[in-house]
Amino acid sequence: MKYIVAINGKNYEVEVEKGQASIVRTTAAAPVAATATTAATPVTAAPTAESVQGAVKAPMPGTILAVNVSQGTAVKKGDTLLILEAMKMENEIAAPKDGVIAQITAVKGASVATGDVLVVLQ
Repeated sequence: MKYIVAINGKNYEVEVEKGQASIVRTTAAAPVAATATTAATPVTAAPTAESVQGAVKAPMPGTILAVNVSQGTAVKKGDTLLILEAMKMENEIAAPKDGVIAQITAVKGASVATGDVLVVLQ
């Protein structure tokens, strides 16, 4: 299940599954008065690698530095789709095959875990 949690002026989209929590993305939060009764807001789940054909997954945990493609863009095998920073190194995430970008699930600045779907190719 996914939730959006606001902490110190930032929204964190958090995915909780089988007792494990991981941050999906962060954004600036709108100023809101916090109350003790404020509950997390569930959001629709992002696609998982098992449920999506043509999914390009994160090979390691890190932060998305750049998204080099947009939805509908035709790509060739080996084209750089995203730049993923992990352990202070910039890693180019390349297209595994020729195709068209059907969906982009990663955004610049988002934290991703190993196996998270970044882009879907058709």
